[in-house]
Amino acid sequence: MADDLQALEDWAGALLNQLQPAERRKVTQAVARDLRRSQQQRIVAQKNADGTPYAPRKPRQPLRAKAGRIKQRKMFAKLRTARYLRLQSDADSIAIGFAGRVSRIARVHQYGLRDRPGQGAPDTSYARRQLLGFSAADLELIRDRLVEQLVP
Repeated sequence: MADDLQALEDWAGALLNQLQPAERRKVTQAVARDLRRSQQQRIVAQKNADGTPYAPRKPRQPLRAKAGRIKQRKMFAKLRTARYLRLQSDADSIAIGFAGRVSRIARVHQYGLRDRPGQGAPDTSYARRQLLGFSAADLELIRDRLVEQLVP
């Protein structure tokens, strides 16, 4: 995957260097928006970048009776919103990442680290769930968007 990304970067870099900075910024913004959208769709589908499903949550202990039960929703419902999944792009670079306090939560799940879920709670180890990453479809998306923007 890293070789594919490096080859794409070399190919795209040569083409983008021929453009004026304003045109490059326009192209990188379009690519960044498309990449963020694909990452959001992958988070909604609960899949890692390689296509495997996220590790399931650990089963909860029953906290309340049926009348006052706690519903479990899909993981990372708020993290995938544009409020938290931010993008930065200029003429030379694109950056997509999580902003604010949620970046810690995202990092813990991205790398499968240990964290304390609440104040005074014991440390818990989390399964690895790759929130951000490049899939083969993302590389194709970048290539297609660049060709679409560069070819009149």
